[in-house]
Amino acid sequence: MFLRRRLPRSAAPLLSGVLIGLVAAGVVVAVRPAGVAPAAPGATAAASAGTSAAQPSATAAPDPLAACAPAVAALDPRERLAQRLVVGVDGADPDAVVATVRATQVGGIFIGGNATALLRNQALARVQDVSRTPLAVSVDDEGGRVQRIDGLDGPLPSARRMAARNTPEEVEELARTRGKALVARGVTVDFAPVVDVGGQPANSVIGDRAFSDDPAVVARYAGAFADGLRAAGVLPVLKHFPGHGHASGDSHKGRVTTPPLADLRATDLRPYTELLDTGPVAVMVGHLDVPGLTDGLPTSLTPKAYRLLRDDYGFDGLVVTDDLGAMKAVTGTFTLPEAVLRALTAGADQALWSSGAQDAAAVGSLLDGLEKALADGRLDPAANDRAVARVLVAKGACD
Repeated sequence: MFLRRRLPRSAAPLLSGVLIGLVAAGVVVAVRPAGVAPAAPGATAAASAGTSAAQPSATAAPDPLAACAPAVAALDPRERLAQRLVVGVDGADPDAVVATVRATQVGGIFIGGNATALLRNQALARVQDVSRTPLAVSVDDEGGRVQRIDGLDGPLPSARRMAARNTPEEVEELARTRGKALVARGVTVDFAPVVDVGGQPANSVIGDRAFSDDPAVVARYAGAFADGLRAAGVLPVLKHFPGHGHASGDSHKGRVTTPPLADLRATDLRPYTELLDTGPVAVMVGHLDVPGLTDGLPTSLTPKAYRLLRDDYGFDGLVVTDDLGAMKAVTGTFTLPEAVLRALTAGADQALWSSGAQDAAAVGSLLDGLEKALADGRLDPAANDRAVARVLVAKGACD
């Protein structure tokens, strides 16, 4: 059974491209903005609550997550937990991907690497066909060193090169064109743009993946890139919160440390104050040790990091972790099931991994563990339902 949803006029520009990729699966969805206007840094959610529940403000915006309650309630506990997983899949083996999605009903898949069979010949339509809830199909197509369809649809410049050679309007058009190509192949989510602030050597871990070492330039160009993706029907994902641009080291290879939180507020976090309320968007939390914020765990597993994003920056949209399965900042200490549970209990809406548990049996075993955690209270049921609602809102699966 597929969800058929009414399309509000405000959602039409974002959805127009997504429908191209989903129509073969019989899915018609509407997308609502995933974010709310950010509060001033340092503000708390409690400080902004000026009216009581008994006397709601006449001008208060409706909670988009409340509208999703019936869709959440229609899912059993295991199905709800499955929506919180984004599983790396083998782009060379569409049949295996179909089997995994059919058996597990995960909320999303991630196509990494260079294989393109899953991105050709409408192979992703077959995957959507077996998903009872619209499936998020994600890639990390940033441009430069990190892109997925360059062999099919041509290369995209790196962020640094785009900022050096193009106007923001030209970057928006580049992203719109790229987004249309992604949608035509069945992709709905791009883990881009990078909003890290930095001017490190081009070949360093962030390097030329960053638009600039000037926060204002980053906000302007990353915002243009995100606007282009949205116009094409692709959900952009800002990364790597709270900022990897000035970190020492590479989280793919081990633990890394950023400047103190106070310094991040003045530089690396500034783009988020401008980009979280410009339209539908998600945020990826990195694996970073931040003095003044984390205490022995990377940000992706730290509750304070998610509270920083939710409370200080006022974001109530979709939040996903960076890769939990292939980055030694996490895998050096935790198994994948441990990392996934820690991330979800810390505040991530979705846990992402590209390796370690892709087949149906492995994903099923991980879901078994999450079901136990939900049953014994390690995962809070109310928080779990709200996270699932964010996932469904971001996918346009709620009315």
